[in-house]
Amino acid sequence: MKQIESVLLLVLSCCFSSCSIDEVPAYLDAGLPVERRVDDLMKRMTVEEKIGQMCQYVGLQHIIETERQHNGSGMVNQDAYAFYPGLSVSDIESLVSEGKIGSFLHVFSSSEAEHLQSLAKKSRLKIPLLIGIDAIHGNGMVSGCTVYPSQLGQSCIWDTGPVELAARYTAEEMRATGTQWAFSPNLDIARDARWGRTGETFGEDPFLVSEMGQAMIRGLQGTDLKNGVLACAKHLVGGSEPVNGLNVAPTDISRRTLMEIYLPPYRSAVEAGVMTFMPAHNEINGIPCHSAGHLMTDLVRDRWGFKGFYVSDFLDIERLAEVHRVAENQKEAVFQTVEAGMDMHMHGPGFFEPLMELVDDGRISMNRIDESVRRILTAKFLLGLFDAESADTSVLSSEVFSPAHKELALDMARKSIVLLKNMERTLPLDTRRYKRILVTGPDADSQAILGDWSLLQPEDNVTTIIEGIKETAPDGAVVDFFDMGTSIPGMNIHDVEKAAELARKYDLVVLCLGENSLRYVGPDQTAGENVDRDDISLPGLQQHLLEAVCDTGVPVVCVMVNARPLDVSYMKEHAHAILEAWEPGSFGGRAIGEILWGEVNPSGKLTVSFPRNVGQIPVYYNRKPSQYVRRYFNSPSGAIYHFGEGLSYTSYSYSAPVADKSVVNPGETVTISVNVSNVGEVAGDEIVQMYINTPVCRVARPILSLKGFERVTLSPGQTKTVTFVLGPDEMKTLDENLEEGIDKGIFTVFVGASSKPDDLQSVTFEVF
Repeated sequence: MKQIESVLLLVLSCCFSSCSIDEVPAYLDAGLPVERRVDDLMKRMTVEEKIGQMCQYVGLQHIIETERQHNGSGMVNQDAYAFYPGLSVSDIESLVSEGKIGSFLHVFSSSEAEHLQSLAKKSRLKIPLLIGIDAIHGNGMVSGCTVYPSQLGQSCIWDTGPVELAARYTAEEMRATGTQWAFSPNLDIARDARWGRTGETFGEDPFLVSEMGQAMIRGLQGTDLKNGVLACAKHLVGGSEPVNGLNVAPTDISRRTLMEIYLPPYRSAVEAGVMTFMPAHNEINGIPCHSAGHLMTDLVRDRWGFKGFYVSDFLDIERLAEVHRVAENQKEAVFQTVEAGMDMHMHGPGFFEPLMELVDDGRISMNRIDESVRRILTAKFLLGLFDAESADTSVLSSEVFSPAHKELALDMARKSIVLLKNMERTLPLDTRRYKRILVTGPDADSQAILGDWSLLQPEDNVTTIIEGIKETAPDGAVVDFFDMGTSIPGMNIHDVEKAAELARKYDLVVLCLGENSLRYVGPDQTAGENVDRDDISLPGLQQHLLEAVCDTGVPVVCVMVNARPLDVSYMKEHAHAILEAWEPGSFGGRAIGEILWGEVNPSGKLTVSFPRNVGQIPVYYNRKPSQYVRRYFNSPSGAIYHFGEGLSYTSYSYSAPVADKSVVNPGETVTISVNVSNVGEVAGDEIVQMYINTPVCRVARPILSLKGFERVTLSPGQTKTVTFVLGPDEMKTLDENLEEGIDKGIFTVFVGASSKPDDLQSVTFEVF
C-alpha cells in the first residue's frame, strides 16, 4: 500500500510540475536569455504557427478604407492601397487568433494596434505581432505625429547628429502609437531625377548616404531594442536607376558600379547592426531582387554577416510570376524567394498555403523555415514584445508631437534649406526695399511641405509657407496672399493671369512652386513612389506662372518644394533668388519665413546635382574623366547646380589645405587640415567638404570622391581649423578584378565649399 501511495505521489508530483511548466513556459520568462526563450518557443510551435510568423497583412482599417474609397476595383496590386478579395476583416481577425499571422503594416492608430495585439494574445502560444510602418522621416503615417524634413532634406544638413536624434524621436512616437518596426532608412543612390522617390533618399553619393543611413539606424534601434524599433535597410539594390526612370522597371548596371556606388550603403547598414533588410522591386541585370540569392544570402548574409531577417516589398513576391515572369505561378515564386533567403512576405494571402505545400512536398525543408522563424522571433524578444503591454494611449500627449520633437523638426528644417541664388542680395528681405510683398503659387498654403509617407496632418500641427512668412514678418511689412489652390495639375490659366496682374502692384513676389508628394491626394500627387515623369520641368502651369510674373519686372523670389531636382534653367536666369526647401516637414513654412526675413542664415547644401534638362540625365559629381570630353550640340553640359553647393548670407574663406605627411605606406593615415574663416558680417554655419582623387592606374576612377565633411559654426571674423583623417578605408578602391586594395602613387585631396572646381583647393601625398 505504501508503495502504491509513493507511486501516486510521484505521479501527482510530476503532473503538478508539468502543469507548472506549462503555466509559465520558459519562453515567457523574461529573466532567461533570448536564445533559450526562442528555442523553447520553437519546440512548442506547429508548422502552421511557424509559417504564420512569416506572414504579414495590412491593417484592418486600411482595408476598410480602401474598399470604401475604391469599391475594391483595381486596387489589389496598388502600392498605396490594399484589400483582400474574398477575405473579410473578421476572417483576418480569426487568422490572428489562430496564430497564422505574425506581422502587420499600414496600422495607423494606436487603438487598432491594441486591438490586433489583443487578438494575438488569444492564440495558443500568445505570440505578439510585429507591427511595421513607413516611418521614413518621422511617424507621419499616423495623424498627430511629428514630420521631419524628407531624407533628401535631412542629408542637405550635412550633419549626422540631427538625423540620429530625429530617428530616436521617431522611434519614441512609433512605440507610443503601437508600432515597433520602421521601413527605413532608404539607402538608394539617387542619380535619375525622373524617378519619383528621389526625395526619399539621402542623395547621390555613397559615402554620404552611408553616413546618414548609419545615423538613422542608430537612432531608430538605439542601444537597447526594448526602447527602440527595428530599422530596415532598403531597397536592395539599384531600384533608383531604372532603365527608363520608372519605378519597378529593370536596372542594368555593371558589377563595378554596383560594388562602388550602390552596395556600400547596405554594407555600412550591416556594420551598424541593422535588424532587417528589404529587397528592391526591380530586377537587376536580369535577376529580380526578390529571388537574388547571390545578393540576399551569399553577399549580405554570408560575406557581410547580416544577422537579421528579410521582408519582401509590397507584393513583390507576386511580381516574380505576374511581372518579371521568372516563375510559372505563385507557388514557384514563393519557392524562389524563400530559397534565395526571404523570411517574411509583405503582404496578405498567397504565401502561407504555397509555402505549406512546398514544405509538404519536401522542396523547402523545415530547417529553412526554422531559420526564418528564429530570426523573426529573436527580433520580437529583443524588442520586449513578449514582456510588454500594448501601446498606452494615455502617454500619447507627452510622447507624440512633444516640445522637444517640434523644436528639432523646426531646427532641421532651418538647416536643410539651400539658398541657390541671391542676386543683388535680394535676401534677406528688407522692408525698406520690399514693403509690399505678394505670396502665391500652388505650394504656398499646402501640406505638400510634409512630403511622401505622410498623411495630411491636423492643421494646427503644420505651418505652411504663407503662414510662416506672415508669422515671422517684421513690423511694417505688408504680406498679401493670392490663393491659387493646392492642386498643381488643376491650375488654371485665369489664376496665372490674375497672379501676374496682381504682381505689378507689389515690390516683390514670393512664388511657391514645385511638386506634391502626398500619397493620398489622388491625381494631385506629382511626385513620390510610382509617380515618375519623363521630364523634370515644373509640372502643371507653374512654368507659365513663373514666366508671366517675371515678365512684369517685379523682383521674384522662388521657394521650391520638391522631391527631386527640377529644371530650373529659366528660374536661375530670371528669378532674383531661389530657395530650395525640398519637403521641410511640419514647420517648414516657419523655417522658410525665418530665412526670408533674415532671422536664420541659410546653411544647407545640395546632396544631388541638378541636371539642366531631362536629356542630360544622369548628372552626378563623381563622374569619370571621359564623361564630358564631348559637348552637346546645343547646350552646355554638366550640372546647373552642383553637389555640395549652397549660398549663405555671409562669406567664408579657406586656407590652402595641409597634409601632415607627404609620403605614406599603405595602411597608414594622413591628416588633412584647413582653416575656415567667416569673413562676412553675420554668423553662419559652413559645411566643409573633403574629396579625393586617386592615383593614375589601369581602372578609370571618378574625378572626385567625397571622403569627409564637417559642419562648423562661425561668428563674424572667427576662424576654425577643420581636420580630416584619411585612412585605409578612405583610400581603398577596386582593382581590375574587383578586389579591394590601395593604389600606389599620388593622391590629390580637395577641400572646399562644394564639388565645383572653383570652390576647391588641393594638397597631395604619395603612397608607395
